[in-house]
Amino acid sequence: MPQSKYFKIGLGIALFLLIVYLASLVSFIFQPIAVLFQTLFAPIVIAGVFYYLLRPFVNLLSKKIPRGLSILLVFLLLIGLITTSVLLIGPEIQKQTRSLIDNVPSFVEQGEEMLLTLQENEYVQSFQQSGQHSLDDMIENFSSNIEGYVASIGSNLVKVIGAVASFVIVLVIFPFVLFYLLKEGDKAPAFMLKFLPEKQQHEGRRILGDMDKALSSYLQGQILVSICVGILCLILYLSIGLEYALVLAIIAMLTNVIPFIGPWIGTAPAVIVALFDSPFMVLAVIIGVLVIQQIESNLISPQIMGRQLNVHPVTIIFLLLFASQFAGLVGLLLAVPSYAVGKVIVSHTYRLIKLRRGKPVH
Repeated sequence: MPQSKYFKIGLGIALFLLIVYLASLVSFIFQPIAVLFQTLFAPIVIAGVFYYLLRPFVNLLSKKIPRGLSILLVFLLLIGLITTSVLLIGPEIQKQTRSLIDNVPSFVEQGEEMLLTLQENEYVQSFQQSGQHSLDDMIENFSSNIEGYVASIGSNLVKVIGAVASFVIVLVIFPFVLFYLLKEGDKAPAFMLKFLPEKQQHEGRRILGDMDKALSSYLQGQILVSICVGILCLILYLSIGLEYALVLAIIAMLTNVIPFIGPWIGTAPAVIVALFDSPFMVLAVIIGVLVIQQIESNLISPQIMGRQLNVHPVTIIFLLLFASQFAGLVGLLLAVPSYAVGKVIVSHTYRLIKLRRGKPVH
């Protein structure tokens, strides 16, 4: 019995749980590690994204000039591109954002008026007379919630200052992490392969190569698709005369990186703004976004991303449901690429185990 496979598995699980329990008793030892992880997590993740975006350009320039100089040149080009974008569209974004914030009280008043108008409808009145619901309560709750959100801004000032400080830390650390990733990142696989026996290093190199390909294809493809969707949304919003078109298109572009639900999250602000314009505008936004999503799913994504991740849509839905409960927005962003890399690791680790046992690997 002690030699059986299930006994060994159970023993391994019991030892793991015991280690976790003992670690929880001395959590103060691990607290500095947790703080260090929280501090460095964001800069490393952001640097990793930019690493996969900029690496092709650095590799191309490195064929002609030293790698360190090519990285600096790409950095300068990136800074120039960001500066040009800010100078060209920054004032308009600032203008639209300020106008949108200034009009929030007006939107609240219009929302209350819509609810009052709805309350005067004879069908709604007959429904209210049943005693089940009251629009007066809805209006009161709506107003009190808005007032509560406004009042909480002052009390959350410390959190805002903390968020700004964290952003500054990320902004300072990120360029250094990105520089060394671009300069030394190609050496990481060779370092990791040292932990494998020599006869398995070739297969290990394939594992790391597949991991790298899965992650880079997803990040590069998803960002390109999101940019295309943002441009299409901007064209749509400008063509129908929707206010705050640039800001709403940027929101749609940023949220599109979240699979499946991201496009609908990005559409919600546009629908809300259109709601205070006219029913026709709401209908135009919804129909236009549906057309854009069809173009994205049937034309843009297959051409840019193909089927490189090879993840079933149902699997992605379950991943997003779990990740949103576990880690919120960050979980939604990282769930699919993490699963893609994990799938590569598990499948190729199984091949390594078979190789170690002398079994044929296909």
